[in-house]
Amino acid sequence: MRQAIGVLCALLMLAGCGQGTAPSAPNTPDPNAPEQNAAGDIPDNQVFVPFSPADHAFTVSVPEGWARTTDGEATVFSDKFNSVRVEAVPRAGQLTVATATAEEVPALRSLPGYRAGSVDTVGRTAGDAILITYEMTSPSDPVTGKTVTDSVERYEFWSGGTEAILTLTGPKGADNVDPWRTVTDSLRWP
Repeated sequence: MRQAIGVLCALLMLAGCGQGTAPSAPNTPDPNAPEQNAAGDIPDNQVFVPFSPADHAFTVSVPEGWARTTDGEATVFSDKFNSVRVEAVPRAGQLTVATATAEEVPALRSLPGYRAGSVDTVGRTAGDAILITYEMTSPSDPVTGKTVTDSVERYEFWSGGTEAILTLTGPKGADNVDPWRTVTDSLRWP
């Protein structure tokens, strides 16, 4: 019995020794660990494939493997919380910040939960584009009925009487800067 008590005391002393005195291992992330994406974040390893609308007015890269649907003349690629809407429409002249603000923004105000962002000119590989940013309420999830606030970037490019409209939508706060840049920089006119 004495021996058992002695062993128990020795174990307790060892357990207490060094508690709070030993240096702790740094909390460093494993660079080889799989990427953890927040809801709506498009993975860094997303592959993109070329797409052209029916009239072949331009080509743009869209995420591979996303569901493809049509909405009138537009083609929409979607996956979970994100979408890329591609449209080609005739337009006599190039859009400016002033004409976008006067003509495009009023039509957007009817979207559910619309909240104005900005209207600017941005440079991309295919040339300058008008960028209209805003927030809106997402469509209801068909299973849960829930909605989220979406951040929207609508890019409008123009060349030779055709306007290419790329509308990129994802949950507010999602980090999709790089994928959206890949899409908008990929636009090519014939």
